[in-house]
Amino acid sequence: MIITAMRNWRPEPGDLLEWRPTEQARAIADAAPAEADPPTFLQQTHVRGFLAKQQRGGPHRAFLGVTTEVEGDLDEAALTRALTSYVHRHDGLQTYFSAAGPAIVRHRIDSTAIDFEVHRAGALEHTDAFAEYIHHRFENEATSVRWPGFAFGAVRRPGSFTIYYGCDHAFSDGASQVLALSELVDRYRAEVDGSEPSVYTSAPTGGFPDYACTEHALAQAHTAESPELAEWLQIFENHGSTMPAFALDLGLAPGETAPVRPVEFDLLDTAGTDAFDAVCKAAGGKLISGIYAALAITDYELAGRPEYYGMSVLNSRDVGNYALSQGWFCNFAPVTFRTADASSFRELVPLAHDGHLRSKRLARVPVQAVIMALLASGASAEEVAKSPHMLSYIDFRWFPGVGSTTYEKGLLFTGEGETANASMWINRDHSHLYFGSQTPDTPQARNELSRYHTHLHRVIAAIARDGDYAIPRSTVVDEGLILARHNN
Repeated sequence: MIITAMRNWRPEPGDLLEWRPTEQARAIADAAPAEADPPTFLQQTHVRGFLAKQQRGGPHRAFLGVTTEVEGDLDEAALTRALTSYVHRHDGLQTYFSAAGPAIVRHRIDSTAIDFEVHRAGALEHTDAFAEYIHHRFENEATSVRWPGFAFGAVRRPGSFTIYYGCDHAFSDGASQVLALSELVDRYRAEVDGSEPSVYTSAPTGGFPDYACTEHALAQAHTAESPELAEWLQIFENHGSTMPAFALDLGLAPGETAPVRPVEFDLLDTAGTDAFDAVCKAAGGKLISGIYAALAITDYELAGRPEYYGMSVLNSRDVGNYALSQGWFCNFAPVTFRTADASSFRELVPLAHDGHLRSKRLARVPVQAVIMALLASGASAEEVAKSPHMLSYIDFRWFPGVGSTTYEKGLLFTGEGETANASMWINRDHSHLYFGSQTPDTPQARNELSRYHTHLHRVIAAIARDGDYAIPRSTVVDEGLILARHNN
């Protein structure tokens, strides 16, 4: 399983099959009343953004997708039962949203009405024709304002088939997508074989509407006296009351965005990743600590930043029985530490490790509590609303299904709209450590990001090879001298 750009998904030709709700199920869902409990803050913000873009006539790209290849002839009835039982297990996938005046409200279909049927959508004769077809499906079906909020289908051919699942971000995140694929394949295999699904599929799991209630309660508990909230605000103030931004100038004016240009490359192979991990642990941290330290060194050497200041994307599943649940279980917290206080990577790792641990502690504060506190403190609404520069790290070695052929062939991707950021996704599996980013597609951004990514790659490779990396005492240094020093 890897995260990659959607354009890299190119299934072989075959018959296109789509699973959609039956007319009766759709009618019952459309008539479902609003629930009293509110959606999460991220869901509300997301739905408002979707509705605003819809009014402007803009395309919907805020979805995630996952796909893999399955050996054997497709059993349509078995896959229909697998999809139905999957939706039954996850309460959040039984919901959709609407605007009720200024409020965003949730609707839920009666679970007894959940029912899907197969539609034949013709034949995929050329791989190149698939992109337009699948974008149309995801943009129109994987939305938050009508049940089911996802598009599910297959490309059938003799002896094998492609399975895919695209879901609106309001109902999913990266980890949920990986779990969804593993669960759907597991349920399908059990239906075909007449066997029991794995414990990961059959175990009881919490529903996302319950998580939303928990999150709202946590937000209300974090008042002005909350030490975590006070620390969050202090970090923000210490950095000019601004959100984290990319270290180099990407050439975009405030508020300006550009079409996304995906960037992805390998950082280390298996042996290199293991070596880098060992250096991080020997220095008193973990691999994620080393990633932050390498980013900090790159920021310091290219932009003269004496302190690392970034935003971490962290999962929030541990507030209940949500380890295997479907939903948007994410929170965000700043990571800060002084790069200039260390003379080497090994000295910097403990500082990065402490910064990461602090971010995990601060992530206990729901994002809506942070935003309200920032605004109450006098922070600029424009700055608070700005999308920060973020880092996400996923270790794909620990998900259900790892090692299976379908898992190893899996692809995870997101929609591609516009961005002003160059946020990073650094991930690990049994084969490599690799980098991904959705970047602004402008000449200046291309040039600066190429310089940054090349330098980051060199830093991480040098650490894996040499076991350390000397941090220069000056600020912005000559890249040629750095390269020469670490190649000698």
